[in-house]
Amino acid sequence: MHSTMSKYLNPKVDLTFKKVFGEHPNLVKSLLNALLPLPEGMEIVSVEYLTNETIPDNPAKKLSIVDVRCTDNYGRGFIVEMQSLWNGEFFSRTLYNVASMYSKQLDKGSSFERLREVYALALVNDDAFDYEGDDGYMQEFYITNKNHPDDIRKELALIFVELPKYKPADRGSRAIKELWLRFLTEIDESTQSVDEALTENPEISEALEIVQRSAYSDGDLYKYNDYRLEIMTQRNAMIRERSEGFTEGEKKGLAEGRAEGFAEGKRKAKLATASKMLSKGFSIDEISEMTGLAPEEITIL
Repeated sequence: MHSTMSKYLNPKVDLTFKKVFGEHPNLVKSLLNALLPLPEGMEIVSVEYLTNETIPDNPAKKLSIVDVRCTDNYGRGFIVEMQSLWNGEFFSRTLYNVASMYSKQLDKGSSFERLREVYALALVNDDAFDYEGDDGYMQEFYITNKNHPDDIRKELALIFVELPKYKPADRGSRAIKELWLRFLTEIDESTQSVDEALTENPEISEALEIVQRSAYSDGDLYKYNDYRLEIMTQRNAMIRERSEGFTEGEKKGLAEGRAEGFAEGKRKAKLATASKMLSKGFSIDEISEMTGLAPEEITIL
């Protein structure tokens, strides 16, 4: 790799997030224990992935959501979501997924008494809630009795973490909650060196190894960059819509123009990747399969 290339990839991107938390049960267990308000003495001991609970390879085509699903040694269910962009449907989707996982426990022939809690840990790389005052970066939603607010039912728990709002109070802290949040908010393509508070922790150190650029093939990096391009396009469009107050007709026209512009930008990115792959000895067929370009588009490079 060239020395000018970044050492790390962003763990909030689809490809890297899945590799860290969707393929390493010890790491997702550590994250959940660190960030979820689990009852004292009921920390997660082990997790098992639900391999049949999958989503499309490129979730950015819909709501830019990545999720990992698992159960623990107590039979509780967990959904870990990374939401790159916030929109009005995301809360409803998260609630639906939690309720769906909760209800599916009865598919196994269990009685109602055997139902276990389901938690959603939703990591949002955007501003999601606009509460007055300083409510922090974490919001917890449960079922409560309006007339008796102390009566809180935690069978369904939705925990939202707004990553842009997180600011470490003590950068020297070794608390695992602080370390995971720093990993998710500080590590990206611009990172050249990492604070020893992160590297000294075994779980965080392992996660850092997983997101090192050198661990990924050219094909992986193409998918990674493709995802980032789509997220940036969506984010810029959403910022414009939020700030300029478009009418419905204007939004429709903007969406059409955005789609055309994105398609052209995406094609240029594919051609640049194809050119690089040609220089590294990939065959025309291999490049065509990885990028989706027609062989005749590649041969003229």
